[in-house]
Order: sequence, then structure tokens, then C-alpha cells
Amino acid sequence: MSAVPSIRIEGLRYEAGGRTIIDGLDLVLPGRGITAIIGPNGAGKSVTLRLIDGLLRPQAGTIRIGEGEDVRRAFVFQRPTLIRASAARNVAVALAPLGLTRAERKDRVEAALRRVGLFDRADDPALKLSGGEQQRLALARAWATRPGLLLLDEPTASLDPAATERMERLVAEMAGEGIAIILVSHNLGQVARLAQEVVVLAAGRVVEQGAIRQILSQPHSPEAKAYIRGEYEWVSTAAAS
Repeated sequence: MSAVPSIRIEGLRYEAGGRTIIDGLDLVLPGRGITAIIGPNGAGKSVTLRLIDGLLRPQAGTIRIGEGEDVRRAFVFQRPTLIRASAARNVAVALAPLGLTRAERKDRVEAALRRVGLFDRADDPALKLSGGEQQRLALARAWATRPGLLLLDEPTASLDPAATERMERLVAEMAGEGIAIILVSHNLGQVARLAQEVVVLAAGRVVEQGAIRQILSQPHSPEAKAYIRGEYEWVSTAAAS
């Protein structure tokens, strides 16, 4: 799992339902550590993740990950998408396209479940696991593919504090292994604990980007200041009236 040189987005535009969601997005992200994307509802954060992953196609613009090499990506959603099978089988299905031998798949499944503390639940139905265990299973499935880039969309939004803390610890450890991580989160405490770099989106555009300490303590743009203070909705309403 080697570091990705960089992620470059130029002129990205995405429309859906007659509405422009991403509006000429230009962004360069480091190919290491954890980068958080924050901003108000409707800013385009989750859509940006899906565009980077290739789940959505933009109407315009380019996304370049690394220097031309094929960088494997993995996505963990806010609510895990699991099949009606055992925990082990849920990890194994993600490995099917990789052309591994049966022994290699077995080893990776075991390693992934051990990695997130679910090896003892390998044969249990995935849908019977607790919410925190299901999300750790989704993370194990992503990690098992050995991605260079891991995309996390509000991965702890539905979890209790203990499950959130465990997920955060695993995410930080995976970043330490060399996986580049892009995290979308409304939890600014979580962003402060995990991220090194922060991107603030508003209305489908980057309004500010920088180091975590600077963005959270001394944001420069009016949009970032308002969002971080929890005043963005008030500012938007006042501006429209």
C-alpha cells in the first residue's frame, strides 16, 4: 500500500436533476495522510467523493490520481452495504475481481477481519452484527483490497461514541500504513482528531484549503468562518432575503 503522489481535480462540473452540484471544482489533494472535506449540507462533499471514486461521471473536468498509474480505490459509505451472508463472505466478495488464488483470498479475509477485531465473528451473519461492527466490517472489506486511496463518507455518523472511537483509531492506523484517506465528516471534533489537511466546500466550489489547525482556528473565507461557527444556515438565509 504505497502512497499516492497526488490527486488533481480540474474544472470539475456535475449536474443532476437540473441542478449544478459541483461547479468548476479545482483541487489538489496530497496523496498521503488524511484529508477532510467539510462544508454545509448541499455543498457537494459526498458527490465529490463519488466522482473521485468513479461512481459518478462529471459533465466536465478531469480527475487524475497519481502519476498515471492505476491506483486502487475503496469506498466506505455512511451506512454499510452488506450482503446477506457471513462476515467473512462479505469481505471475500470484494476480492473476487482481483484474480487471487483461493489461498490468497482466505489469507486476506482472515487478515482483514483480524485487523478490525472481527475474526471471532467471521461465520456470523453480517446483517446480525451491531451497527459499529457492520461499519468495521465495511472498513475491513475496503482494507482487504489493499487500496492506495480510501474514501470515507461520514463513516461514523450513525455510531455511538465507543464505536466511533474504535473506527477513528482504525482509520488513523490505516493512514499510518500509507493509505491516502479522504474523509467527509460533519463532526469537526473528528476532523480535528484525524485530519492533517482540510478542504472547505460551499455551493460546489472550494472556498478554503489548508492545514487542520489553521482552518479550524483561523479560517479566512466568510463561508468557512460561518460554517465552522455553526452560522452558515443563518448567513445563507440572510443573504437571500
